[in-house]
Amino acid sequence: MTARSRALGAAVVCVAVLGALLTATAAHAASRTVRGGRLDWGIKSSFQSYVTGPVAKGSYSLTGGAATVGASRFRFHSATGSYDGDTGAFTAAYSGGVRFVGHRKSGGGYELDLTISRPVVRVTGGGGTLYVDITSKAKGTGTVTTSTGVPFAALSLGGIDMKGGGTAVQLDNLPATLTSQGARSFAGYYTAGTALDPVSLEADVLAPAGPSAKPTVKPSKSPAKKAGRAKADAIEDGAVDWGVRRTFREYVTGPVADGKWTLTSGAQDGGALFRFPAGEGTYDGKKRVLRAAFDGVLRFTGRQGLDLRLGGVRVTVEDGEGTLYADVASADLTGKKVPLVTFAAKGMKPKGGLLQLAEVPSTLTARGAKAFGGVYRAGTRMDPVSLSIALTDDARLPALPDLGESASPSPRASRTPDAKAATAPRAENTASGGPVGGPALSVGLALGALLTAAVVFGFVRRRRTRTD
Repeated sequence: MTARSRALGAAVVCVAVLGALLTATAAHAASRTVRGGRLDWGIKSSFQSYVTGPVAKGSYSLTGGAATVGASRFRFHSATGSYDGDTGAFTAAYSGGVRFVGHRKSGGGYELDLTISRPVVRVTGGGGTLYVDITSKAKGTGTVTTSTGVPFAALSLGGIDMKGGGTAVQLDNLPATLTSQGARSFAGYYTAGTALDPVSLEADVLAPAGPSAKPTVKPSKSPAKKAGRAKADAIEDGAVDWGVRRTFREYVTGPVADGKWTLTSGAQDGGALFRFPAGEGTYDGKKRVLRAAFDGVLRFTGRQGLDLRLGGVRVTVEDGEGTLYADVASADLTGKKVPLVTFAAKGMKPKGGLLQLAEVPSTLTARGAKAFGGVYRAGTRMDPVSLSIALTDDARLPALPDLGESASPSPRASRTPDAKAATAPRAENTASGGPVGGPALSVGLALGALLTAAVVFGFVRRRRTRTD
């Protein structure tokens, strides 16, 4: 046998091994659940600039836990869906929304009013589509239309093979093009075929249940602590969610302060908000008076002497008004139980053992303004406050937005606050729609040794197994 024949035979064997291993891996990865992750998308950066510019003189607001992230992008969260390793079929639905308003009318309201929410990415047969729920006011007529599940943009996967296995799907800077349905729902601002901002996403893929998996048995409750009954006005658990102020977060991580935030003592990051958990205190149902204290410390640091520490968070609700306090340490103010913001709490009643306020607007106090070094004046609208208090031992607090296991806890932002503002440079795309990370096939290293000349585009990244 010639050297050429032997080489050809070896190549055939390698290809056969490759096919067998890929088949085995794909079969192992089929029909798996997607849970947790984020989608970053600016929709269309020029549209953002138009809305907030001197012509429309508008703004945008975030709903449902959406956040901002670098290069004028919005971050949607808590992916749910499925991934089939055999076919490469992938579906991930994300939470959160963005509302754009502009061209304020003299009688109130806006001529431009557009809300995009709940993006869903579906990949089948080598192509991808981005669906959204959208409410828009038509340009010219002002007719308001609400549509769900609109196929808004076509996504180019650039030949990426979606088949395989692993514990995460990660796709970066996928080119997006406005569809005809998307153009109609976009209130006539753009035509079909218009290039939109690229889409980046990540979704956690849960490990398949093994044959020996056993059902989880919940422990029985103590006879002295029956479900549905509160202990003498004492609360069972609680959490307060507050993002401080979106523009302040963006200033901290922007090019002027070039800073960050850190969370300690149990405080948690939900993307657009911070959670202070482990609430303790009392609630008087007759008087509707709440007094609660929470764990967690939040600290902002950066250039120009930025150092603001908030801990010992407390909330009181009385006579239909709430106040959020914190122990503050900053260059301009250091004190215990400083009243930072107030918020309306009228009509707050427990339901199913849970006392809740969801995204209630908050207003900065005079002492709160001093804590921020005069960047904001007293009366400034701050981020909304969400409050969840479990009055019974079976009540469950709402979950935080799930950004996935590898999402950045302190995203870089693209805007600076409306006080002492500076324009952040716009980041440029550095990828062309290809995957980030190496192949996630369990045989990746062996295949690399066998076929060093083969080019394999992997898209599923292996990391530690996540379980329920």
